[in-house]
Formats: sequence, C-alpha cells, structure tokens
Amino acid sequence: MTNLHPVSAAETDRDAELRALAEQAGRELEDASALEIVQWAADTFGARFCVTSSMEDAVVAHLASRARPGVDVVFLDTGYHFPETIGTRDAVAAVMDVNVVTLTPRQSVAEQDAAYGPKLHDRNPDLCCALRKVRPLTEGLAGYDAWATGLRRDESPTRAGTPVVGWDEKRRKVKIAPIARWTQDDVDAYVAEHGVLTNPLLTDGYASVGCAPCTRRVAAGQHARAGRWAGLAKTECGLHA
Repeated sequence: MTNLHPVSAAETDRDAELRALAEQAGRELEDASALEIVQWAADTFGARFCVTSSMEDAVVAHLASRARPGVDVVFLDTGYHFPETIGTRDAVAAVMDVNVVTLTPRQSVAEQDAAYGPKLHDRNPDLCCALRKVRPLTEGLAGYDAWATGLRRDESPTRAGTPVVGWDEKRRKVKIAPIARWTQDDVDAYVAEHGVLTNPLLTDGYASVGCAPCTRRVAAGQHARAGRWAGLAKTECGLHA
C-alpha cells in the first residue's frame, strides 16, 4: 500500500532522522533484553509509541505496560476473528495497564461481500488482507512514530532476519520487535512468570492465531505459522512485508 498523502520536504527530513535512529538502535540494542528494548522505545517516543497485538498472547503488551503504563495497544478487528481472540482482547483491556485501541476496516464483512463477492479470503486472500488488515493498520498508525510487534525470528523462515529495531518503509515508522530473538520456550517462561494472558486456542492445537477462515491447527514438527493459509503459498498477511 502506498503512502496516504504526498510527502513534504520536512517529512522527508524527519523520515531520514527516524530511519537513522532506527538503524542505530537496531545495532546497539541487538543484545539488549526485551524490556530494555521496549523501555528505549517508550522513553524515545512517549505517547507516539504503540504496541500492536493480534491477541494471540499479551506478552509484548505486558512488556510495554511495564515500560509505559497505559500504553496504547492497537488491535485489528477484521470481522473474522475467533470468539476466543475477541475474548482475549477484552480480558487484556480489563486487567492490564494498557489502553486497547480497536481498529476496524472501512467495510463490514457484509459490505465487502456485496462489493467483492462472498468469501474473498478463499478467492483472493491477499486482497482480503489488504482491505481488512493492511489498510486499517496503516491508517491507524498515522498518529504514532513507532510501533512494536511480537515478531520472532524462529516463527518462520520469512521472519528469520527480523531486526529488534528497524525502519518500516511502507508506513514511515520505526518498527520494534523486542522479542525477535526469543524462542517459544522464552515466551512460555515469560507467560508463566508474569501470569500473562494468552489466547485459549494456543492450548487447542493452534500455534499461531489469525482470522478464523484462514487459520488451522498445526501438526507436530511444523513451524508456528504452518497453520496460516494452509495449502497456499501465502505465509504473511502483508502487515510485515
């Protein structure tokens, strides 16, 4: 998706500064702890820093709440989520020191069906993701300079090179992945130590949780995202492309 408005000279200068900041931080924080990385982001960007969460778990949201209580946690309600995912979002909003911000697509599922035909996710999953995930997130992040995600290098081959801090060229934001170096064992240990909320589907055979029509349980030995768009070459929704 392209930028939503022409970029001015002042914005170009600001982008160059943010990009340089991100690249420097990526090098200097590579070996830092996840909490130190999030603390850097919170100290550097203040209210213009947010966390995005698919509500697979609340690990990064919990980390960010320790660094900046009341931090914005952005959630994309695509209209296709499992009930368990919506329940996890509501629980996070109720019990954690965060401000959950729910983004929605421009069209409801019914409106999208009317415009493009039913089950667009089966016929053109890239377009469905663009309409229900990529565009809403790009618009929803407009008020922030930096955003944090739960990406991990061990999740799939496409994520193996994820920097702990990098530059999001598409959205012109600093992108933070504080748990990029973590393994699933690290995540499980943090959840157990801090009593962090997790999506109940993670104990029901799902290793990665997305929209219900495009998410399946995984078999033993498969990587975490093997259950996303099963049977298709697609491995990412486009949020992190």
